[in-house]
Amino acid sequence: MSGMKTAISGVAAGAAVMYFADPDRGRRRRALLRDQSVRVWNDLLGLLDKAERDAVNRARGVGCAIQAIFRTSGADDQVLVARVRSRLGRLVSHPHAIDVLANEGKILVKGNVLQDEFPHLIRGISAVPGVKHVEKQLQVHESAENISSLQGGRRRESRSELSQQNWTPALRIAAGVLGGTLISYASRKNGFVAVAGGIAGAGLLGRAVCNRQFRDLVGVGHGARAVEFDKTIHIQAPVEEVFRYFSDYEKLPRFMTHLKEVRDLGNGRYHWVAEGPGGISMSWDAEVTQSIPNKLLAWRSASGSRVDTEGVVRFDQTSNGGTRLSIRMWYKPPAGVLGHYVAALFGADPKSEIDDDMVRLKSLVELGKTRAHGVRVDRESLQGT
Repeated sequence: MSGMKTAISGVAAGAAVMYFADPDRGRRRRALLRDQSVRVWNDLLGLLDKAERDAVNRARGVGCAIQAIFRTSGADDQVLVARVRSRLGRLVSHPHAIDVLANEGKILVKGNVLQDEFPHLIRGISAVPGVKHVEKQLQVHESAENISSLQGGRRRESRSELSQQNWTPALRIAAGVLGGTLISYASRKNGFVAVAGGIAGAGLLGRAVCNRQFRDLVGVGHGARAVEFDKTIHIQAPVEEVFRYFSDYEKLPRFMTHLKEVRDLGNGRYHWVAEGPGGISMSWDAEVTQSIPNKLLAWRSASGSRVDTEGVVRFDQTSNGGTRLSIRMWYKPPAGVLGHYVAALFGADPKSEIDDDMVRLKSLVELGKTRAHGVRVDRESLQGT
């Protein structure tokens, strides 16, 4: 096992040296890695500062809760009403339909409530610190039909911090430290326990760094909105001209270096082939869902595609006759959010690639020329094909 680890480490180190020492792109890759490392370090410092304040506030809250347990005098009526009302939003779907009054620890609730929410409401109010008794003057309804105060609304369930999408700074730091410890243990030990610990440590560390759910980290589940980004660029050219370049999909690979091929399949469907991390080609089918000339383009990947993506491009005319081009895109990387972050570290993620391609589009439209795939591309060559 130790020999295998040594061999894998050697191969990885050799691949990294070749990647960053490449005579053509090595300098740019090293600069990108340096910039990304500085950004990650600054983000870490900011997270540590937030985690410290978070931990202090939590400790203060625990202290106040302990004091409340041993406090003999009851809470002020106004305070008690505020406590109950703050809890209502997580107990029922229509908190505005319930009035709350307090008198020396006794809570009076009146108004309208759905039948399936009634038991949960009473249990929740009874558990509020300082509440001695709950008096009920509620009208319980089987459905919201013909009850104006019960229309719409949605109950927000109380969830543990571990099950939430965004973890608190203190929890992220704790999970990151635990994950790093497990990985360190796995690297020094052999056997099933070490492997399981390493996998668990990598999962915890990835969850702490990316602050995304585990299923998003590994790309499990449906939907294209695991990763989202926006890009806006100003091009000094009429909207009609910019739209014409962008909507001619089959010519996009001529000046967008991350694209290899776009093929028209008919009926608003296109087959896309792009260069992924490490030069690996990735292909998928997408359909244009909306096309408003000189205004908007929208797309989404077809069902069953290897890459789940959707997005929208807006074209707005500026006051000086130019164009503000805005891209909003969502996608689910095949390797999950964790793979996206690794690719972003080396400048190989779609956000970085689209940033570069939009600069090329700006140069092509404004100056009539740009460089892509190592060759010069000009306006005349695109118009002639």
